[in-house]
Amino acid sequence: MAIPFTTLVLLTAAAMLQLLSVEVAAAGERYSSRLIHGFSDEAMSFWASKGKTVTWLKRESVEHMRLLLSNDLKRQRLKLGSQKQLLFPSQGSQTHFYGNDLSWLHYAWIDIGTPNTSFLVALDAGSDLFWVPCNCVQCAPLSSSYYSMLDKDLNEYSSARSSTSKHLSCSHQLCELGPNCQNPKERCPYTVNYYSENTSSSGFLFEDQLHLTSVGGHGHQGSVRAPIVIGCGSKQSGSYLNGAAPDGVMGLGPGDISVPSLLAKSGFVPRSFSLCFGKSSSGTIFFGDQGPENQRQSSFVSLDGKFNTYVVEVQRYCVGGTCPKQSGFQALVDSGSSFTYLPSEIFTKVVTEFEEQINATRLATEDFPYCYKASSRGLPNIPSMKLMLAANQSFVIQNPMFTISNGQGDNFYCVGILPIEGMIGIIGQNLMEGYRMVFDWENMKLGWSCSKCQDIGGSAKVPPTPPPSGLTSNPLPTTEQQRSSGGHAVAPAIAGKATPKPSAASLHAVSWHCAISSLLLSLVVMLYG
Repeated sequence: MAIPFTTLVLLTAAAMLQLLSVEVAAAGERYSSRLIHGFSDEAMSFWASKGKTVTWLKRESVEHMRLLLSNDLKRQRLKLGSQKQLLFPSQGSQTHFYGNDLSWLHYAWIDIGTPNTSFLVALDAGSDLFWVPCNCVQCAPLSSSYYSMLDKDLNEYSSARSSTSKHLSCSHQLCELGPNCQNPKERCPYTVNYYSENTSSSGFLFEDQLHLTSVGGHGHQGSVRAPIVIGCGSKQSGSYLNGAAPDGVMGLGPGDISVPSLLAKSGFVPRSFSLCFGKSSSGTIFFGDQGPENQRQSSFVSLDGKFNTYVVEVQRYCVGGTCPKQSGFQALVDSGSSFTYLPSEIFTKVVTEFEEQINATRLATEDFPYCYKASSRGLPNIPSMKLMLAANQSFVIQNPMFTISNGQGDNFYCVGILPIEGMIGIIGQNLMEGYRMVFDWENMKLGWSCSKCQDIGGSAKVPPTPPPSGLTSNPLPTTEQQRSSGGHAVAPAIAGKATPKPSAASLHAVSWHCAISSLLLSLVVMLYG
């Protein structure tokens, strides 16, 4: 006996404008599905029968057409993301490394606001907040004359000069200090304290637009203006006044307020990004990058039972062909740390094994205890190093040494690792050199693959352009979207102090086009015309 089975499906796709019925014969039974457009009279009756009050826009009104088009554009962005759409800064995907002139951090030029203003920001996977100097009471110098590697002045953010800027209120879900405000409508203050001694930034939070360029699977480029949260940093301290990140820090951590998280929640790309650390003075950054299929990868692990920062499990630290016993530890993967830090006990085991294998005389410097004077032929017999991560994944350190000069013509090779208190280590930039590092929070994986840090699909600068007439860029995620199991990316407090200290950027504490879209866009233009 055939049993009728009816399912009511509410569609929001603009292409589904008619009532469709489908019959499927299976095992002698007949099933049918009725597809109902989400804005139809029948849909209205359905929701009314469920006791829900829904406000319907007048059919064929400008507002109705705009909503349909907006929904299609959102789905297109999500579809693009599944086809490996990538985003990078509007000035190009290239990152810059200025050495000691700007505290050994990696930087990128970022455009913010309307009209856009450019900032040279440090890229920090160890913190969440994106802040720039603004309404300065205590900021680093912004004139290029203070920095020998720069050929143009740095900028200060002004909310008054950006037509897309607005205060973030104390009642906003992303306002961490909101409970301390006297009035929920007040401006949301922020204070971030970083690992480097007495290093911090404070001010107020704003919403504004970040200018990006998209590149799809076929190399097609387009401009994107994404809503983000910016810290207006009126007062900086510590390392931020002494050469580190004078024009701000882009926090790339997994916290809700970070740029990668907001791009993902707005539907542009997956919650993932990559940083490539080239062997020269440049690299690349791509939002939405989940890496090549053949990359090695290891899962992120919890820290004190919480998944709120990029931590991996190092099972062994190997020198040459030897992997000392009990040389495993948890490590924060941090682009904001110039060097790598091992828990003191592990550090001792590693450097002791290194000393036994290297054929050179150690000459300790003030900051680095394991340095060796180079001969005219360099330093022979440097032992290889690698980290064995969970699931037996090998992370080969391509360049375990770096060179320094004593100012008297002598060059030294130094091991780029240092001890740190506690049981949490830090994998810094020096160990990531030569790799495309993928921070994939969507799949909870750290990925890495050897790379020369070339652009992916091309990244020539595309000047920012406004959205189509009558449309606006995506708003910030709603309060419901802002809730997640993740927290704020913080470096472990138990890491304590180290000498030399980690860089100032180490925190203490994301094509398809359907014909109906073009049609609706034309309708909107005609209605406005």
